[in-house]
Amino acid sequence: MGRRHFGAVRKLPSGYWQASYMHEGQRHRAPKTFNTKSDALAYLATIETDLRRGSWINPDLSETQFSVVAERWVNSSASKRPSSVQRDLGILNQHLLPIFGEKSIGAIRPAAIQTLIGTWVGEYSTSTIHRHYATLRSVFSYAESSEMILKSPCRGIRLPKIRQIDRPILTSDQLESLSEALGPIDGLFMWCGATLGMRWSEVAGLTVNRLDLDGRTVMVDRQITRDGSFAPPKSDAGSRMLGIPSWMAEDFSKLIEDFEKEPESLLFSTDHGTPFSYPNWRQRNWLPACKEVGLEGLRFHDLRSMAATALVASGADVKTAQNRLGHSSSRMTLDIYARATSEADRIAADAVGHFLRPSRG
Repeated sequence: MGRRHFGAVRKLPSGYWQASYMHEGQRHRAPKTFNTKSDALAYLATIETDLRRGSWINPDLSETQFSVVAERWVNSSASKRPSSVQRDLGILNQHLLPIFGEKSIGAIRPAAIQTLIGTWVGEYSTSTIHRHYATLRSVFSYAESSEMILKSPCRGIRLPKIRQIDRPILTSDQLESLSEALGPIDGLFMWCGATLGMRWSEVAGLTVNRLDLDGRTVMVDRQITRDGSFAPPKSDAGSRMLGIPSWMAEDFSKLIEDFEKEPESLLFSTDHGTPFSYPNWRQRNWLPACKEVGLEGLRFHDLRSMAATALVASGADVKTAQNRLGHSSSRMTLDIYARATSEADRIAADAVGHFLRPSRG
C-alpha cells in the first residue's frame, strides 16, 4: 500500500493529471493540469508546505482580474479627496488597465512592470512616471493586504531618478514689480504665496473669519477644490496657524473694509463673490502680469520655493519652515523647495574662510 499524500490526483480522459486538495472545508483545484502524476504530486507538496508556513494564497483570489482589484482599491479609501480619486482613475484608465486590466492579479510579474515603465520613459516626465507607478504599486499593496497575492510584484523596480527642479529665485524688486502689475487684490494674493508659502488653493479658500488681525495670524485649515467647494488641506500637516507681517495685516484690513466683507466672505473672489477658478485666474490675471514684468514661465507654486528659501536664508530653523509650509517632512522643505541664495552662499564662504584661515580674514 502506497504512502498517503496530501490532496488527491486523478487522470483525466485527455491523459493529463488534475490535482486538488481540501482547505477550510473547500476543495481547491490546481489552476492547470499536469503532464505526469509526479508533477501533480509535486504541486500538492508545494501547497502543503505553503499551508504549514502560513503563506498559502487562495488561488481563486489570485485569479481575480487586475481591473476588479483596481476598482476595489479605488473604493477602499472613503477619506481620499475627490480630486485624488479622479487622478487615480485617470491613471488607471489611460495607462494601467489597457496593459494589465484583463490579467490575473497573481500572474503579473516584476518583469512586466519594468517593461511597462520602460515604455513610459521618453514619453512622460520623470515625475509623471513616478506618479503612475505609485498608483500601480498601491493597487498591488491592496491586493497583498487582501491576501490575493503573497507578495507585491512591485519590488526591485528601477525608476528614472527625479532631478531637482530648478525653481527661480526672485529679488525683492521683482516681487514688488509683479505685485504692482497684478494690482492691489491679486498682488496681496501673490504675497500670500511668497511670504506665507501658501498653496494657490489655500489662498483662494481664505475667509475673513480665518484672520486674526490683532494677533496677526491666519488659520489655514481648508482649500478650494476645482468645483468651488471647501476641502481639507492636502495633508494633516497642511492645517496650520501662520503669523503674518504687520504690513500684510494692514493690507488685509483695508481689503475687508473696502469691500465690506462679512466673516464668512472669501477674502479673494470674483465680482459675484464666487471662488476663483485657477485656470481662469491664471489666464486672465497671472500670465499677463508675469509677461508685463518679464517673468514668463513663473508659476504661482514657485512662490512656495521663494518662501522656503527666505525662511532658511533668514535663519529660521528647519522645523519652523516645515510647519509654515505645511510639509509632512523636513526633507521636502529642504530638498524640494528651499534654494540657497547667492548672497547666503557668499556669506557662508566668507565665514568658512575666516574660520579656517583667520589670518587672512
